[in-house]
Amino acid sequence: MSPLTTGILGIALLFLLFATGMPIAFAMALVGLLGYIYLGSLDGGLSILGVTFYAGGTSYTLSVIPLFVLMGQFASHSGLSHQIYRAVERWLGHWRGGLAMATVGACAGFAAISGSSVATAATMGTVTLPEMKKYRYGLPLATGTVAAGGTLGILIPPSAPFVFYAILTEQSVGKLFIAGILPGILLATLFMLAINIRVRLNPDVAPRSDRAPLKERITALRGIWGILGLFLAVMGGIYTGVFTPTEAAGIGAFGAFVFSLFTRKMTWQHFAASLRLTGETTGMIFIIVIGAYIFGYFLAVTRIPSELADYMAGLQLSRYIILAGVVLIYTILGMFLDGWAIMVLTIPIIHPLMVNLGFDPIWFSVMVVIMLEMALITPPVGVNVFIIKGISKDVPMYTIFRGIWPFWVAMLVCLLILTIFPQIVLFLPNTMKG
Repeated sequence: MSPLTTGILGIALLFLLFATGMPIAFAMALVGLLGYIYLGSLDGGLSILGVTFYAGGTSYTLSVIPLFVLMGQFASHSGLSHQIYRAVERWLGHWRGGLAMATVGACAGFAAISGSSVATAATMGTVTLPEMKKYRYGLPLATGTVAAGGTLGILIPPSAPFVFYAILTEQSVGKLFIAGILPGILLATLFMLAINIRVRLNPDVAPRSDRAPLKERITALRGIWGILGLFLAVMGGIYTGVFTPTEAAGIGAFGAFVFSLFTRKMTWQHFAASLRLTGETTGMIFIIVIGAYIFGYFLAVTRIPSELADYMAGLQLSRYIILAGVVLIYTILGMFLDGWAIMVLTIPIIHPLMVNLGFDPIWFSVMVVIMLEMALITPPVGVNVFIIKGISKDVPMYTIFRGIWPFWVAMLVCLLILTIFPQIVLFLPNTMKG
């Protein structure tokens, strides 16, 4: 068989292995190894296997992941999630739909120290859902808000998918982090606008709560100094070139640990749990990266990325039509696969195509992350929806999925705005120092 035919069959086999339940990393490594051996040699395949495991496990760039994960774990145990929600709720809670808007704001704030959509949804769900139920918010709105708000965890830096994208495409981790700030604020604003429209159409789904006194609102702001300080120290240091993303992650993890000691929320049990969960998450991400490397070598040999880029260039279609097709592909994949699988399957093929069409790689990385956010709440897989279902066991899945559609549309609008105004993404990265 030709390399191109072998590559297509390899991708089909990968989908089949996913369907059987084989872990993403092992499926990619198996297909990549067998394909490389078939097109090359056994010695070449075994050599790639050894080199990839060593290179992936000792990567300096990847060391940013366990540090940021540890930062999120320490911050979670320090009680910051409650303080963020309390502060935002005091300022927005008296508006109609204010508790839902406060939930989005709190999710955005926690995302700045978390880096994980699942962690953001799970943490904020336990804090915000009881409050919205207490004030008799409609269950679709309440659960949909937390599920969608949790997706901000991978857009607002730090973000594990941005690190993964940087590894796959050899982009700057620091620039990808900084590029996610303004789009993250934009998407959070669009979520709040979606809530506002929803409650205007049906005011009964979001009763008003009591207006907090001005003194109480000002006092509540003291609770966010920790997260604000951590975010400014970490992202400010990266932006100004004072330290690298890995050094910033170390500073962030240490700062979150000190803050948790200062608030007296850290116990030995919490400390041990933070280390254990960090190890588990890091191991999962590292093995996925290694599997992606092996599969990437196989794809490079098949020449699928370059052949696809040449073919699309020959069609003489508008690049925006092709971009719309890419969004459609990601939407369909999001119905059946999780974000890691989607990135591994698509980035080695789609990224060269987008760059060949003249799109900025930093800009496209943000577009990809937003599309992954859409996958997190798209039925029937929708990982964040399952997280919220686990927290609110009495709420049917259908109810939660019914509540996410306004936010899913808001994500599409965000993609459209960023396509029309790409400088929203590129402004901060283009002004970075160092």
